[in-house]
Amino acid sequence: MTPTAEPDSPADRQPEPGLRADAERNRERILTAARRLYASHGLGVSMACVAREADVGKATLSRRFATREELINAVFADRMDAYAAAAAEALADPDPWRGFTGYIEAVCAMQAADRGFADVLTMTFPAAKALEARRAEAYNAFLELIARAQASGHLRDDFTAEDLVILLMANAGVVAATADAAPDTWRRLVSQMLRAYATPGADLPPLEQPPAPTALYRAMVRLTRPAPDTGGAAERPDGR
Repeated sequence: MTPTAEPDSPADRQPEPGLRADAERNRERILTAARRLYASHGLGVSMACVAREADVGKATLSRRFATREELINAVFADRMDAYAAAAAEALADPDPWRGFTGYIEAVCAMQAADRGFADVLTMTFPAAKALEARRAEAYNAFLELIARAQASGHLRDDFTAEDLVILLMANAGVVAATADAAPDTWRRLVSQMLRAYATPGADLPPLEQPPAPTALYRAMVRLTRPAPDTGGAAERPDGR
């Protein structure tokens, strides 16, 4: 007779409900801590810092998220959904130029609301398949937005998709530099850039007010100070 495993052998045991609940609670604590840290400090925050903020051990963090990319993918899944949805909404606008400008403003506003997401939009994470799939979806929609706006005669013919990447990089830098002292500075940048992208005769978006000189000075002073300790901010978000 072929021996069979006893019903209570380790191979047949299922995790106890209490253990599963603990694991889920730890996962949510990690995600909450990571969202808070990334939003405040960007993606330079180390995994060790996330574990401390979540009040879990490094081993617990590693069991839930084996790599930084897995954690980033989980933290920003909803934001990437919103990013792709913004592109789809812009394409649905019957006015191609308004759809284009509205999309630029919406994405830059997403960056301003979350420094971590500002970083996500200017970096790639090949191992984060779901995140990169949403990025590709939004990118393809943006190519169509460009074509429609240029065909309408309102977007300059020399505008390319790479110009959006440049704008997002610039906006991420402005957000990081002015978040505390002059948090609306990014709006001035975006309105100026949209005016630069427009052809003569296109409806121009309102030009946002520049930051107060004193606020901008405080932001410049802040840049000269050492960055706060985020437990490994010098590490690349992809771990390299």
